[in-house]
Amino acid sequence: MQVLVRDNNVDQALRVLKKKMQREGLFREMKLRRTFEKPSEKRARERAEAVRRYRKLLRKRMEREGY
Repeated sequence: MQVLVRDNNVDQALRVLKKKMQREGLFREMKLRRTFEKPSEKRARERAEAVRRYRKLLRKRMEREGY
């Protein structure tokens, strides 16, 4: 990952870097790797995430189609 610093504006470059890292899911992954997660907990979390994504997709589809 690369961020250009323009006109010695480090603050803006840091903001851009943080936004890129957030978009890539880096912060979330670091938080998950901080402690050990049992395989059963991992399956449950991934299943819950899949349900959340599916419901979000349905919500967006309902908004688009209007019913």
